[in-house]
Amino acid sequence: MAVPEIRIGSVATKLPGPPVDNARLGTFFRASGVFEQWVEAFIGTRTRHLSMDLDSGEVRFSLADLAEEAARNAMKAAGVAPGDIDVVVMGTSMPDTLLPTTVNVVADRLGIDGVAGYQLQSGCTGAMQALDIAHQMLLTGRHRTALVIGGEMCAKHIDLDLDFGKLSPGEMVNTVLFGDGAGAAVLTVEPVPGAPVLHRVLVRCAGQGKAPGQVVEWFGMGDREEKRSALHEDFKAIEENVPLLSAEALKELLDGQGWRPSDVTWLLPPQLSARMTDRIVSHLGLLQAQEISCVKETGNTANALPFFQLERVLPRMRTGDRAVAVAVESSKWIKSGFVLEAV
Repeated sequence: MAVPEIRIGSVATKLPGPPVDNARLGTFFRASGVFEQWVEAFIGTRTRHLSMDLDSGEVRFSLADLAEEAARNAMKAAGVAPGDIDVVVMGTSMPDTLLPTTVNVVADRLGIDGVAGYQLQSGCTGAMQALDIAHQMLLTGRHRTALVIGGEMCAKHIDLDLDFGKLSPGEMVNTVLFGDGAGAAVLTVEPVPGAPVLHRVLVRCAGQGKAPGQVVEWFGMGDREEKRSALHEDFKAIEENVPLLSAEALKELLDGQGWRPSDVTWLLPPQLSARMTDRIVSHLGLLQAQEISCVKETGNTANALPFFQLERVLPRMRTGDRAVAVAVESSKWIKSGFVLEAV
């Protein structure tokens, strides 16, 4: 049996609320002037979108809300109905609840039932892992259409009573790095005109012997009163490891396709922060490739980010164009990516 070509039939995204700039965010952490300068110097993010209303503290969107809208719009753009979906896969590091899984809630709202469904608990490579599972399942020939979702909703980690000046460096980063959002894509074996071929998805564990670069705690009935920090990031380790892992992922992706660096038309680099993205792109050295980045405007939306990048690049791809995406997770170090071609 011939191996089917897997195409990205459509992509859609959803951001909650208006953009929140650094000046506005700084007022809530009692560090307006210092805050803005610090963010510009070390992070580079200008705005992000939050599900929480900063004035009232009300959480106005759930992750399921954002994911449902993104998925519904992706399905509409692809011209598929709920009954056409064979597989649903979602990647997120911050689900609404541990149970029920957010992917099941979203599928229920969309009217999708009786199909294979998976939710992956993962950080910045969760979307790649979700794409990988959907891609592999479609390659078997037993399924024809998959809905892949990624998103984050960080309201659980926003504390408007924080005194920014009293935070450790590892905690400071997390107050500004992240934003909320969701994205979805329809993958299909159908020969959709103009839809690029997703040749391969790469996911590799790369953390043997390495300490975690990021830790996100969760609390239950027994330890909910503990005072340990819910979030901690070793930004120095991330600065050191992510460019190296990105280069390794890029080389493996190109070698796997028999492509040379000069063959790449579009580069979708990791989107940890604007400053880190600049450093990674410089390290990768694909000088001829056009960069597709959005983290300055969206903040780090982790598992939603590849969909925002895809949404930007797909309308611009022409026959013969080749795109490579790379993502790295620093929690226990995963390198990942995919290769895409307009044929």
